[in-house]
Amino acid sequence: MLDSPPSTSHLQVSERPWEPVLAAGAADAASAIWLDEVLALAAEFIGVIILGVLGGVIYLFNHFVFKSRAPRRDDMHDAGEKGKKNNP
Repeated sequence: MLDSPPSTSHLQVSERPWEPVLAAGAADAASAIWLDEVLALAAEFIGVIILGVLGGVIYLFNHFVFKSRAPRRDDMHDAGEKGKKNNP
């Protein structure tokens, strides 16, 4: 049996140092693009949620400030009696 030397057609990893660097660089770029898209989508969802919250705050402000100042029937009735008492 003849002992043949190992095949030299395939280079060892130590002889091809650029392949892990290329793979890592491509993975980092893809991860950065994916993360950027996820963050952009999250920012849009957060904007829609904040818009709803601010709309609710404005509605409550309107309800508590302006609707509470609307005249009631008792106020109108009391104003009529005060006018009669002042005019003999």
